[in-house]
Amino acid sequence: MKKLLFTLTVLAMSFTMNAQENDGITLTVIIENVLNNDGHILSGLHNENTFMKAEAIKTSKDKAETGELIITFENIQPGDYAFSVLHDANDNNRMDFANNGMPTEDYAMSGSSMPMGPPTFSDAKFLIGEEDMELTLRF
Repeated sequence: MKKLLFTLTVLAMSFTMNAQENDGITLTVIIENVLNNDGHILSGLHNENTFMKAEAIKTSKDKAETGELIITFENIQPGDYAFSVLHDANDNNRMDFANNGMPTEDYAMSGSSMPMGPPTFSDAKFLIGEEDMELTLRF
């Protein structure tokens, strides 16, 4: 009887832990128009506290391949987020700029506006609700 009770307790705990690991939604990001195979695609999911200030809450570094890249982030809680992506063609792990301040590597940002100058969180934010979501960005 004690063995059965112990087994049931361990089983119940494992279900509880698995439920906590799968809490949240899945965000699938499709990045279109990768122009070449040079370097890596660096991407990050940000909240307002990390946007343009700190490391993203979820990141991805994928080998660049011409065409389309699909990235999946799991266990995202509902809320406002922003997504940024950079084609780091020279693999120096940062965005490069010309002398006039314009980026020299392809990039994309969530949101519908393309401001002149650095984007703000309000420019780039989108809402993640209670259901899995797909976001498409284009270089």
